[in-house]
Amino acid sequence: MEIIALLRGVTPTGKNRIPKMSFLVEILEKARLKNVKTYIQSGNVILETELSKGETAKLIHDTIAKEIGANLSVIIKEKNQLQIAIKENPFNENYDFSRIHLVFTNDKMGEDELKKLENKDFGDERFVVGSECLYMYLPRSANTKKLNTNYLEKQLSITMTMRKLNVVKHLVGLCEK
Repeated sequence: MEIIALLRGVTPTGKNRIPKMSFLVEILEKARLKNVKTYIQSGNVILETELSKGETAKLIHDTIAKEIGANLSVIIKEKNQLQIAIKENPFNENYDFSRIHLVFTNDKMGEDELKKLENKDFGDERFVVGSECLYMYLPRSANTKKLNTNYLEKQLSITMTMRKLNVVKHLVGLCEK
């Protein structure tokens, strides 16, 4: 099965730095994951495996921790989940597509907490709940960004990672190659 692993917390420097994506490919293939491909330095991995999503996330996490020393959360999604997330994007052509962010998790989100967030006023920023992810529109003009992954994680008590819409589209495209 082909899946997409979204690494949470990759940094350009420091303890959660991945030195080279080619090294990441090498160590994951050595861990018996197949056809491993990466996209940009922020931790997007496409691979094939027969393991469950949970087993795959643990294997990737443990391999990176052992070989690189980074402690990264791993969000696992299937291609069709990303396709649905793209299709359900609630923001039309009146929005700057470069400012649309999709937030993914492996965890179940509490409906009451989501309702509270949906009803909250974030000023120019927008927050929408989808079936496969959460959507945030973060305009450059917003003086102080209220919406971000850390804020959502605290409100929902779960682990999440965010990707721009164009990155998610590119990942789906890489799955088709």
